[in-house]
Formats: sequence, C-alpha cells, structure tokens
Amino acid sequence: MLTCKNAINQISDYLDGELDTNLKHTLETHLTKCHHCHAVFDTTKKTIELYCDGRLFSLPEEVHARLHAALRRKLQGHS
Repeated sequence: MLTCKNAINQISDYLDGELDTNLKHTLETHLTKCHHCHAVFDTTKKTIELYCDGRLFSLPEEVHARLHAALRRKLQGHS
C-alpha cells in the first residue's frame, strides 16, 4: 500500500516516465482514490505544462530537491 507521503514523492518520477510498471500502477491506483494526492499530481503536471508550453521536462536536481522538501513539509501530519 502506498501512503500519501510516498505517492507524492513519486510524482516527479511518474511525470518523467521513470517508474517501473508495478510502482506506476500502484501510484495510478492511489491517485484515483486519494483526492489530496490527485490534486497535488494535477497541479504539478499543469504547472510543468504551463511553464514549458505543454512539454514535460526534467527539473534540475536542486529544484527537484526543493520541491520534494516543500511537499514533505506540507504533508507532515497526512498519511
């Protein structure tokens, strides 16, 4: 079972197409059941699409780390 914290930690890799098939399926299932995580996923995806005119790209490592840190702080207390 995937917790919200773990799901959100996987969103960037999912959007980059870097998850293995099993984890991808587990995350997709979680996102269909969890409104909070789906909102984070949708917002992240739309932000990236708007920023790069609809083309997904890999975030620089520093930005990726800061985004994950901010999401972890936001999720403290949620599971």
